[in-house]
Amino acid sequence: MREFSVPATVSVDAEESLCDALFANAEQHPTDVLFRRKVDGSWVEVTAAEFAEQVTRVAAGLIASGVAAGDRVALLSRTRYEWTLFDYAILAAGGVTVPIYETSAPDQISWILSDSGAVGIVVEAAEHSASVEKVQADLPELRTVWQIDPSAAAPDAPSAIEQLRGLGTDTTDEVVHERRRAVRADDLCTLIYTSGTTGRPKGCELTHRNMLSEVRTISTTIPELFARGDSVLLFLPLAHVFGKAIQCGCLYTRTIVGHSPDVKNLLPDLAEFKPTFLLAVPRVFEKVYNGARLRAHNDGKGKIFDAAAETAIAYSKALDAGGPGLVLKAKHALFDKLVYGKLRAAVGGNVKAAVSGSAPLGARLGHFFRGIGLRVLEGYGLTETTAGITLNTLDAQRVGSVGRPVPGCAARIASDGEVLLRGDIVFRGYWHNEEATREALEADGWFHSGDIGELDDAGYLTITGRKKEIIVTAGGKNVAPAPLEDRLRAHPLVGQCIVIGDQKPYISALVTIDPEALPGWRERNGKPAGDGGSAADLVEDEDLRSEIATAVEEANQAVSRAEQIRKFRILPADFSEAGGELTPTMKVKRKVVLESHGDEIEALYSQAPAGKD
Repeated sequence: MREFSVPATVSVDAEESLCDALFANAEQHPTDVLFRRKVDGSWVEVTAAEFAEQVTRVAAGLIASGVAAGDRVALLSRTRYEWTLFDYAILAAGGVTVPIYETSAPDQISWILSDSGAVGIVVEAAEHSASVEKVQADLPELRTVWQIDPSAAAPDAPSAIEQLRGLGTDTTDEVVHERRRAVRADDLCTLIYTSGTTGRPKGCELTHRNMLSEVRTISTTIPELFARGDSVLLFLPLAHVFGKAIQCGCLYTRTIVGHSPDVKNLLPDLAEFKPTFLLAVPRVFEKVYNGARLRAHNDGKGKIFDAAAETAIAYSKALDAGGPGLVLKAKHALFDKLVYGKLRAAVGGNVKAAVSGSAPLGARLGHFFRGIGLRVLEGYGLTETTAGITLNTLDAQRVGSVGRPVPGCAARIASDGEVLLRGDIVFRGYWHNEEATREALEADGWFHSGDIGELDDAGYLTITGRKKEIIVTAGGKNVAPAPLEDRLRAHPLVGQCIVIGDQKPYISALVTIDPEALPGWRERNGKPAGDGGSAADLVEDEDLRSEIATAVEEANQAVSRAEQIRKFRILPADFSEAGGELTPTMKVKRKVVLESHGDEIEALYSQAPAGKD
């Protein structure tokens, strides 16, 4: 059993809470800018004093409405300034924030509201109010629904902020401060429900100590990214622990935050906002790489881009092996002018580094981005570990790994390969689910992550797959699907993929085509325009199959022959969150895909693969 731990460098006192930094900023640094919010097309600054005043008055309204200390209040909205405002207002009122993804279906909303016992919910728009109304009759504890944006039918109606500010007129600031000062470090701070790739979501109980430990530890582990005057543009769901932890870390360090609620406007927002660091999941970086490669090939500059990509990867690898030689340096300098500089400019031009989490990035993409001068610091964590518990840093990065345990935390590899984790950022249990808590948490604090990984002598952790997703073929071979899937998704035509073969004679894959890449491929290959990005008319097309077969063969180079994909099937449509196949952070729900594509899977095993035993 291998184990690696790092001594703590921060501490949390018993009487502290997450809200303390908000009011300390307002008192000690009132004119410092904490946020830039987009209003009528322009970025407007919000100072520490202004934000504290807004939070206090909304919190006063929550108290006046009957929200008591410890009450759960749900928050259902896209990533926007108001999400952060309400999050801190709920905490200032002594409440507990219960985030809900704004894409959640009514039955998902009903389950979270019912299980958490939420007394109120803040929603973004009329469509969200309608979703809540469908299930409100079955939620006796839910008393109030506040809507951030007025309905189109009543555009002059007061917003949730206006309603609560009015309601709290007679509630003094001191009442709010008394309420928030009564909160202690070991009190519940937020109840975050797992996105549920399998089964019903479980509520993870995260305390103020958990959140403060995470915020302080991460901000001191990568201080180059968290500092007064630095900035980040948040676009990931703040209902996810990853986005919430970064939001709180930025407020703690007075790093300026912007919000981009619509990913369709992300590139223009990045160009205007010019953040100093990025926060994203691997699929975003895959799309950046694949999109740039696709545009280059569509413009007849594919060979230049591919050569530039290989040079970037080689340059990055050379940094770990004594440094690049003169020839490689010269090629790198040339491509920096032709290609790399444009890629950096596309994300604002000021990014020092990016932080990636939620799923493995893959060594190839990690080397590519480091090679173009946009370092992606990969980390690892779960909702149960308050986001990142291992992390690569600017001065100690090992591409392909998820870094070492952050200070105050430890990682252990169990005899079956499972990653176990311990530290002050590990949650205290699942809400109203003692059985699940006992299964996940040992008496001495070790948390069973459910992930399979390896830990080297220097403490760097590499995740190789999910324990429940390990495929055992009919021949008894154990296969982790993640390495193959990561390599396959690196191809610009591939949208998503899922490797299968449990109790089957060989490994196969279901592959979807990226709807953004498909129109250009059709044009280059003389195919009919088709129906938007749908590949329904091309699932048996020999040219498309040949290109995907090449991608499969490239992916197969990363594994042994027994683990290689022998057959694949192209699906007519890409996986989507709306279709139920993806979580809000773009992870594939394997169980859903396997159930909904049973016929395609059966067809893969109806006959032996051609030319194979």
